[in-house]
Amino acid sequence: MIGRILYRESCQGMLNYVFGKEGMLILGYGNMYSQDISQKFFGNVLHFQGQRNATKNRYAHITMNLPHGEHLDDRTFHEVSKEYMQQMGYGEQPYVVVRHTDTMHEHVHIITTNVDGSGKVLGTFNSYRRNMATQQYLEKKFGLSPSPRTKQQRELPLYRLPGQQFGMDPAQGTKFYLQDVLNSILQKHKVRSFQELAKLVRPYHIEIKQTKNQSGRIGVAFGLDNQKGYRTRFINGSIVHPSLSGPKLQKVFGTNSKSKLLPMHRKRLLKQIGTTYGLFKAIRPHDLPEVLKEYQGIDIKLDIKGDAIKGYTIHDKSGYAFKESELSPKIRMEKRPNIFGNSDGPTEIDTDSKQFKLEIRKLIKEAFMTSYLKSPDRNGLFSENMVAKNPMDILPHITTSKDYIFLERYLPRNQKNLLMEALKKEFPIVRDRLFQLEEKKEKETLESKFRLIGRILENCIFDVGKEKGSVHRLFRSLGVKYNDNRLSFSNSNKHTVPVLLGDLPFPKAIDTYVSTGFVRQNHSVLEMLTARNSDIGPELTASSFFLPMVFPKLYGTMEIGYRQEFEKAALGRYVKHAERMHAPYEKSPKDYMALFNAKGFYFVKGKDGFEVRSIYTDHSTSCKLPNRTSLYLNSIPDVTATLLEQQTVINGLIKDGRNDLKNLWAGHLMERGMYDRAAFMLTAEKVYPNLHGWQAQHHMDNGLRKSINKALERKSSIEQNRLLRKGVYAISSLLGNRGKKGQEEIYNGFKDELTDWSKYKGKGIFSM
Repeated sequence: MIGRILYRESCQGMLNYVFGKEGMLILGYGNMYSQDISQKFFGNVLHFQGQRNATKNRYAHITMNLPHGEHLDDRTFHEVSKEYMQQMGYGEQPYVVVRHTDTMHEHVHIITTNVDGSGKVLGTFNSYRRNMATQQYLEKKFGLSPSPRTKQQRELPLYRLPGQQFGMDPAQGTKFYLQDVLNSILQKHKVRSFQELAKLVRPYHIEIKQTKNQSGRIGVAFGLDNQKGYRTRFINGSIVHPSLSGPKLQKVFGTNSKSKLLPMHRKRLLKQIGTTYGLFKAIRPHDLPEVLKEYQGIDIKLDIKGDAIKGYTIHDKSGYAFKESELSPKIRMEKRPNIFGNSDGPTEIDTDSKQFKLEIRKLIKEAFMTSYLKSPDRNGLFSENMVAKNPMDILPHITTSKDYIFLERYLPRNQKNLLMEALKKEFPIVRDRLFQLEEKKEKETLESKFRLIGRILENCIFDVGKEKGSVHRLFRSLGVKYNDNRLSFSNSNKHTVPVLLGDLPFPKAIDTYVSTGFVRQNHSVLEMLTARNSDIGPELTASSFFLPMVFPKLYGTMEIGYRQEFEKAALGRYVKHAERMHAPYEKSPKDYMALFNAKGFYFVKGKDGFEVRSIYTDHSTSCKLPNRTSLYLNSIPDVTATLLEQQTVINGLIKDGRNDLKNLWAGHLMERGMYDRAAFMLTAEKVYPNLHGWQAQHHMDNGLRKSINKALERKSSIEQNRLLRKGVYAISSLLGNRGKKGQEEIYNGFKDELTDWSKYKGKGIFSM
């Protein structure tokens, strides 16, 4: 099921649309004195109540759509709708539920107002997140098909063309079809002219005609012509929708045309296309879209007139559409006969080109990195690891990469062996250069750690001394070790920095293994604390909140002022992370509080808004919530009572001894889907996760129960438990997924059914 909410300033148009469809069925009214009332009476009640506040978002138009082929009877669909309204906070508002049958999927429309009986506006904060959580709740309760959670490539539904629908008013159907398509196109693309818009909507049988009145005002009209006997009159843009009038569209075109990012997009595309031309000896014109898509991730559409290709249009990921001549005349097909001259010949890579050599070197470099990162026993530094490598060691990583498959596909047929020969030839060159770069980087990293340690000791961030050897804990937390007046990396003696500290005894108990992920987090935290301007320090992640769990004796000696600064920063980062994790379960601001309470976090209301505190930090440590979040929580009708109710949950956690970071970490592992590690903590270490029952049940059903059963059946051994415990507190894998290319984005059920998709951008950089 997919829910969608649109807010409007007027209710008349929505009511006309919902009640005006032929075959519509009113399933019921909400919070009206009777179910036997007229449509006009309901409209008057809704209008009167909505007009009691001047907000622009007075009214809400909600649609609930089932997947194609799924069916609900009228009574059940009405129950689903009532439950949705209750969970979304509209349970006391007047509303109507109307079922339509004009599309291939069953759906209902719900019209209501955001203004309550006293004239106050209901809280619409975080509506998208609450809508998604409510959808999942209803799907589980009523046994409905789950809504899409990730990005899907969807085309505009041409079956909704009015001429292909039976039993409907063509004029009304045309208007709303135009709205759907045009709004979607303008969301997805940054259109800069009427001509460009006309080209984008042509596949959907929409025609555009510009008009001009006597005063010179530019207008626009839209019509439909499917070339199969169905044609409509032209409708003025302002009638289709106020935002689709000529002047409004011109304003949008002007804003898009004046963007400061436009030259950057052109420059980037020009470089990418130039690089592609430099790699190929010949490109069959019809192969160009596939080549650019696979090699550079660029979407283009060939401009074909008759049998001739007149050029191509680039549909960039930024939303802009560019003609190739707009970037540079030099990249036009007719200007590059050496590449596009033979339209009947195959597409071939130029194996003698400079770009081919660069691609080979990039393949080898990436294979070195992949083989090191995926090595099960990663001992030593990267530079040490690559010295012992030969071409056959990294060949499996090369041949399975997308870049290798792309190059191999377009090699000349009689030169397939050239790829392997080029790899063998370039291997020593790439290895030597990469070795020099990494060796230099490693030296600089060690020296930076040495300087950081100096600033830490100078500022007395930790109460460490030479006598008990506790300074070794500081070294270990930064991934270095001290021996014989020298500082070196924990896993290598290759690089050293002289440090004249004499003989330092080791403490009685010190961890022999520390996760590289936590080492990086600890380094970032200490860089922030020692930076003169903390605003320019490195950005922390949610995992920084768990550093006192990993380095308990070190953080136990942290000076109180620095401890408070660290806790405040780490608390803020964890709260942001937790908000994203809570999204599938948060149906209301009360749920927002409940989900945090179950984890050991609670909220207090001050003069400047709400603050969040935790049972894992000093009671005076707090993080101020953004104003929008404060308004969201303040929209709870009985907010004071809700704040008091928190203490029952918080006191219960403390009484049960669950105010340890290990309890929160177990829940953190569950949220990240690391069920084997979480199961080990639950069974072997007897750690109960601090997590709300909704979330815990979801993870149990999603695979955690299976992992727990395996952990209970597994024969325990000292070596096995050691390895499992080592993995439980390793966060390298958690951090490594942050910049995963091609990460899917959450489906946004809040925009039109023809949704505007944006793309996430990430960075896949590994640092020591």
